Amino acid sequence: QVQLVESGGGSVQPGGSLRLSCAASGFTLGYWSIGWFRQAPGKEREGLSCINTGDGTTYYADSVKGRFTVSTDNAKNTVYLQMNNLKPEDTAVYYCAARVGHSHYCALSEYDYWGQGTQVTVSS
Repeated sequence: QVQLVESGGGSVQPGGSLRLSCAASGFTLGYWSIGWFRQAPGKEREGLSCINTGDGTTYYADSVKGRFTVSTDNAKNTVYLQMNNLKPEDTAVYYCAARVGHSHYCALSEYDYWGQGTQVTVSS
C-alpha cells in the first residue's frame, strides 16, 4: 500500500527557511517520480518541483527556481524540499505525490498517489 506522509511545515517569517519531508512507504524510491505541489486558498494546485529518482533529473517551476531544492535520501525512502528565502506568496498547503516511472512535465495529472499535505505560512 503506497503511502506518503509530509512533515516539516509551519510558520516562518519572510526570508526564512523550512525543509519539508515526504516519507514514502509501500514502495522503494529508485523507479518512481516524486513531485512537490502546493495549493493556496482560492487557487489551483500547482507543481513546484519534481524529481525522477531513477536518474536524478529534476524540474523546478520558475516561481521557486533558485530558492527551493529537491533531494532524496534513498536509505530513508524520503524526499525533501528545502525552501529558502520564503515569501508571503509561498503560503499554501504543500503536498508530495508519487508515480511509477518518469515524470516529463511535473504535472498534477501525472501523479497517482498523494500525501495529506502540510501547511506552510509565511508572514511577519
